[in-house]
Amino acid sequence: MQKLNFSTHNFRFKNSENKVYIFDVIRKKFVVLQPEEWVRQHVVHHLIHQKKYPISLINVEKQLVINDLKKRYDVAVFKPNGNINILVECKAPEITITQATFDQIARYNMQLDANYLMVTNGLNHFYCKTNSTEDNYTFLRDIPDFNR
Repeated sequence: MQKLNFSTHNFRFKNSENKVYIFDVIRKKFVVLQPEEWVRQHVVHHLIHQKKYPISLINVEKQLVINDLKKRYDVAVFKPNGNINILVECKAPEITITQATFDQIARYNMQLDANYLMVTNGLNHFYCKTNSTEDNYTFLRDIPDFNR
């Protein structure tokens, strides 16, 4: 897998049936290592190790229903009260981040109402603060660290 624009982390890998798997500390299992999964695992470790979010507040790949269609978000970081603080959309490194990517996470966020959005392909990262009352978002340099 290619080097991404995140800090280096110690990932656990295994090989089985000619496939490489990476251990997901959130789901507590090995998952097939695909390019998007490589980005997602870097995001998770970034949130835990650099941003100091507790593992207990992070959720990965959960289903939601939007307009009767089943969708999955990549990563959500919850507040201790159960509301979503950060919603993350991950793309494979070869996928260019476009307006369509922001439209996708914005559709998810209409239902989830996160305070912050992060869109990344592992090489380029975009961060936004949402404003649900004015139905817009403001770009930021980074998402906030966890503060108790």
